[in-house]
Amino acid sequence: MTMKVADYILARLSEWGVEHVFGYPGDGINGLLAAWGRAENEPRFIQARHEEMAAFQAVGYAKFSGRLGVCAATSGPGAIHLLNGLYDAKMDHVPVVALVGQTHRSAMGGSYQQEVDLHSLFKDVASDFLETVTVPEQLPNVLDRAIRTAYARRAPTAVIIPADVQDLDYSAPTHDFKMVPSSLDRSGWSAVPSNSAVERAAEVLNAGERVAILVGQGAAGARKEVQRAAETLGAGVAKALLGLDVLSDELPYVTGSTGLLGTRPSYELMRDCDTLLTIGSSFPYSQFLPEFGKARGVQIDLDPHMIGMRYPYEVNLVGDARETLLRLLPLLERKEARDWQEEIVAGVRRWREVMGSRAEVSADPVNPEYVAHCLDPLLPSDAIVTCDSGSVANWYARHLRMRGEMRGSLSGTLATMGCGVPYAIGAKFARPDRPAVALVGDGAMQMNGLAELITVAKYRQLWEDPRLVIAIWNNQDLNQVTWEMRAMGGAPQFLPSQAIPDVSYARFAESLGMTGIRVEKPEQVEGAWREALSADGPAVVEFLTDPDVPPIPPHATREQMEATAESIIKGDSDRAGMVRQGLKAKVQEFLPHRKKTSDDA
Repeated sequence: MTMKVADYILARLSEWGVEHVFGYPGDGINGLLAAWGRAENEPRFIQARHEEMAAFQAVGYAKFSGRLGVCAATSGPGAIHLLNGLYDAKMDHVPVVALVGQTHRSAMGGSYQQEVDLHSLFKDVASDFLETVTVPEQLPNVLDRAIRTAYARRAPTAVIIPADVQDLDYSAPTHDFKMVPSSLDRSGWSAVPSNSAVERAAEVLNAGERVAILVGQGAAGARKEVQRAAETLGAGVAKALLGLDVLSDELPYVTGSTGLLGTRPSYELMRDCDTLLTIGSSFPYSQFLPEFGKARGVQIDLDPHMIGMRYPYEVNLVGDARETLLRLLPLLERKEARDWQEEIVAGVRRWREVMGSRAEVSADPVNPEYVAHCLDPLLPSDAIVTCDSGSVANWYARHLRMRGEMRGSLSGTLATMGCGVPYAIGAKFARPDRPAVALVGDGAMQMNGLAELITVAKYRQLWEDPRLVIAIWNNQDLNQVTWEMRAMGGAPQFLPSQAIPDVSYARFAESLGMTGIRVEKPEQVEGAWREALSADGPAVVEFLTDPDVPPIPPHATREQMEATAESIIKGDSDRAGMVRQGLKAKVQEFLPHRKKTSDDA
C-alpha cells in the first residue's frame, strides 16, 4: 500500500523515539488520525479533554522524561487552544513539537471555515522553528529540523500540515536542485567556556569569603558537581523554583527556594553574601539577589542568549553546567573557615522550626500550611510532584523537602494556572513506574483540572505504579490574588472576582471510579494523605483550608505585616462579617520567629 504523508510523519516520529503524542481530534488532522489507525496507534495517541491540556501534558512529559514532548491539534480553534501550553514550554525552556492541521490548500485565502493565519498565530511562541508542509518532498527535513531545534534550543517548535497534504502520497526528496534531504542522527554535545574565562571565574570565587550559589533547572545534570563546589567553597545553596529538585534538601547548607515564595534562609543568603555563583538559572527577581555592587558574581549558563542578565556578573561562562563545573572545580581552593556555612546551616535549622510552628497554628477549618507540612515526610523518595500556580505554590516551595530521586516542577516563568493536573498526567506517561502527586488550588482545579480527571480515569490502567494523587486546597477563594490585592494594593478582597463555589471534588472522583477523600478537620489530614498514597489507583483528596492564612514573603518585617493586617481589617470590614476580626491576630501569629536583623529595624 502506498505510504501517505500522514503515515510517513508518524513513522518518522517513531524513528526519533517518540512514544506518545498528546492531542485532541478534529477534521483538520483527519489524515493523521487515519494514519494512526493504520499504524495501530504507534506512537500512542493520548486523548486529552482540551488542546491546552494536551500541550501541558507534553510539557510535563518533557520535563520529567528529559525527552521530546509532542502534541497535536486540528486547525482553527484546536491550534489556538495549544498556545498557552506552548508558551509554558517556551518560557520554561522545554523541548516540545506541535503538529497542527490546517484547511485545504485550495481554500487558503478564501475566509474558509476554521481558516486561521497560523504562521502569524505561532510566529512568537514557535519562533525557533515554524514551517508549513505544502508538498511531500519537504519531509523529512521539516519534521527533523523541528525536532532537532526543539532539543537544541530547548523550545517549542511547530509543523503545520494542511489537511489535503496529509492525504498525499509520500515521495522523498530527490538528488535534484532545490531539494533538501535530511537524516535522523543527533549526537550528544556539550558547550564549554574558554580556559581563560574559567580561570577568571575561579579567581573571583576563591577571593570570596561568603559565597552563595543559586541553582536553576539548568543545573539538573550537575548535581554532584554543584555539591562539590558548595562544599569546597563553604557556600550555601539557594534554589530557583524550577531548580527545587536539583539538590537534596537533606544537605544542611541547602536553603531551599528563593524569591517571593522562598525561604528566609535563602533571602538572608543572598542579602549577606559577598560572592554569587549562579548556575543554570534565569531567576528574574533582582530584588532577591545581592545588592548591586555588594557582591562579585559568576554565572554559568548553556544559552548565550540568557547569559549576563539579572545581575552585573563579573564573569559569564557560556557552557553546559556539568562540563563547566568539571573544568572549574580543580581551580577552586577549599575554604578552611566554615563560619559562614555554619551560620547558613543554623539559619536553615531555625527556619524549619518556624515552618513547623506555623503549620501548627490553628485555623478555620484547616491550616493550608499544615496540609503540605504533613505530606512532606510521607512522600515516597521517588515521587514526582507537580504544583499549580496560586497560593499552593507557597506551601510547595517552603514545606516540601526534595530528597532521594524526587522530582518536582511547576509553571515557573509563565506561572499559568491549570498546569498541575496535566503535568502529572504527562509525568505518569514519562515515568509510569513512579508515583505522582499534583498539588492544586481549587481555582485551578475548577479551571480545567476536573475535566482532566476524566483523562486520568481513561488511562489509569497503563501505569505500572497506579498511584496518582491529586490534592486540592479548597478555600473557595482565588487566594493568591486576594493576598496580592491586600498586601500590594492595600485593597480589600473583591468578592465578585475572588469567591468561587464549593465543589465536591472527592465525589466527582468517586463517580469516575477513583478514591475520593474530603478532609474537614486537622486531625484528618495525615490519615487522608496516607490513604491517598496507598490507594491502588488514582486518588483525589480535598482539604478544606482557611483562606486567611497569609503567604508571608521571606523578607517581610514584623512592622510591614502588622501594617498589612491593619489594612486588611480596615478594608475588609465592609464584607458584612465574612472576615473575622481575628485576622489581624492571625497574621501576626504567622510571623516568622527569627533572630532580629538589620532589615527589621
